[in-house]
Amino acid sequence: MTTIQRCRFSNDSGDGFEIYDPVDTSPPIPPYIERQGETLELKRARLLYQSRKRGMLENGLLLSNFAGRYLNSLTENQLSLYDKLINQPSNDWDIYYWITGARETPEEFRSDVMELLQKHAKNIEREPRNTQPDL
Repeated sequence: MTTIQRCRFSNDSGDGFEIYDPVDTSPPIPPYIERQGETLELKRARLLYQSRKRGMLENGLLLSNFAGRYLNSLTENQLSLYDKLINQPSNDWDIYYWITGARETPEEFRSDVMELLQKHAKNIEREPRNTQPDL
């Protein structure tokens, strides 16, 4: 949650105080744009890299292990759903909470890919996943 800092200052006319809200200077998050003309091989390679290089370690481990296991078997449509999932939300914590079931997944991200990710996150086989798979 972003907190806007406010400060009060006296204006030049001396008739009281005004509230000043500083301009948001956080870096803009570029909008998600689905790539066109990308070969499946290139898309898989990009998604593997993006699965490894996350903003937080928890997602890096979850997504990279998922990608290492499943990316090569996903259909073109499933790859697009996965691409949208890991690149559209602006907060990696949202993705983590959806995958682990801590929060309900929004309708737009519910898919067979999300179900597969959620099953993968449960790690029923109790595989060691404390490192990312080799490239």
